[in-house]
Amino acid sequence: MEPIGYIESCFKDKFGTPRQPGLVKKAVARLRIRTDLQPAEALQGLEGFSHIWLIWVFHQNKVARYHSKVHPPRLGGKSMGLFATRTPHRPNPIGLSLVELVRVEKDGILVSGADLVDGTPILDIKPYLPEIESKPEAFTGWPAELNKPEITVQFTDKSEKALAYWQDKNPDKFLREIIEETLKLDPRPVVYRGYESSESPYRSTHAVRLFDGDIQFKFENASLVIVTDILILAV
Repeated sequence: MEPIGYIESCFKDKFGTPRQPGLVKKAVARLRIRTDLQPAEALQGLEGFSHIWLIWVFHQNKVARYHSKVHPPRLGGKSMGLFATRTPHRPNPIGLSLVELVRVEKDGILVSGADLVDGTPILDIKPYLPEIESKPEAFTGWPAELNKPEITVQFTDKSEKALAYWQDKNPDKFLREIIEETLKLDPRPVVYRGYESSESPYRSTHAVRLFDGDIQFKFENASLVIVTDILILAV
């Protein structure tokens, strides 16, 4: 199989990229279709759909060994069967995302809510059919049993000034909303969670790369994250 195109996303690294679609709704991504696939014709009719499926490849998955049990971050270190999760470490590194279709363009599409790192190869697009695929009676298994703590995001004076400057340079982007929605998902590895006290060696400042900025943050406790600074990278 050959990719039909590659995603242009605000998420530049695996760290910080949402683990599910639709969680960071203001994160807009663009897919440019290969010219030999005649995108203007191939996309005709897609504009009538509000949501689409993207089928894609975990191209940054470098884990070659197969493990039948994995450790989902939301389980806090507990294991679960591979096929009962959406881990990227699969026998075939294929991903599936339901995203909102913002606009059909002459050479591709614009979508929101994508959980895709920049440069992700896209294998196919399929329209979402709610009358067939929406199942209100469906249940979700073990994720339904998890506690989902509400996380508050605060900005220091320094980061507020940096954000204002950054936003002024990018008036078409919802920078604050994307930062807040991303950090509320707690992108930290599991090993860092639960050690937010000042005495812990695991309490450190992390950074998420969004667009051309590094968002530096630290957790004061399990429900409060502080954005300490925003570094604008030279282009």
